[in-house]
Amino acid sequence: MLTANKLMPQGRGLAPVLLKRAATIELDWDVRQKSRFDATDSQGRQIGVFLPRGTAVRGGDVLVAEDGSLVRVIAAPQPVLRLTHCTAHGTPFDLTRAAYHLGNRHVPIELKPDHLKIEPDHVLADMLRSMHLIVVAVEEAFEPEGGAYGSHEHSHGAGHDHSHGSSKGPKPLVLAPELLDDHDHSHDHGRHGHSH
Repeated sequence: MLTANKLMPQGRGLAPVLLKRAATIELDWDVRQKSRFDATDSQGRQIGVFLPRGTAVRGGDVLVAEDGSLVRVIAAPQPVLRLTHCTAHGTPFDLTRAAYHLGNRHVPIELKPDHLKIEPDHVLADMLRSMHLIVVAVEEAFEPEGGAYGSHEHSHGAGHDHSHGSSKGPKPLVLAPELLDDHDHSHDHGRHGHSH
């Protein structure tokens, strides 16, 4: 069995040709949220994955095996509930309310601009329908939010960087970002909203 104990989030830093040539491994969320698991890659190799505790593997991440070979992770389709707002009886704000109530129950949620996804649960489905949401069972990849204290960065697209300076370590919580001397975004707080 080949061992993989290094993870490259979203394959950052790797040439596209290397990502294209890499073996793949298709895993559902139940497996990807574990830091230790066994799987078989697209080349038929048995891979034992041993990552630091608390590490979740995301679709698009790349595992590095002990022999230096790369294995690109694909988020496998799995049963999920897709939640959208009802245009006849509700508003898009209903999704925000639903996310709040699900978060209070510590339910893993995938957040999208126009829908939410959760793992199947008939009790939650009934609650969400009573909140004017449309609940549909589908088979799709599931990438729930990692949480505020997750150790794995969530990718928002190539080249998107949230750093606001070059200091090492986490930034302190600052409720008034305009007080940060290294905050390099320009802000317009006029009556038409907030822009960067």
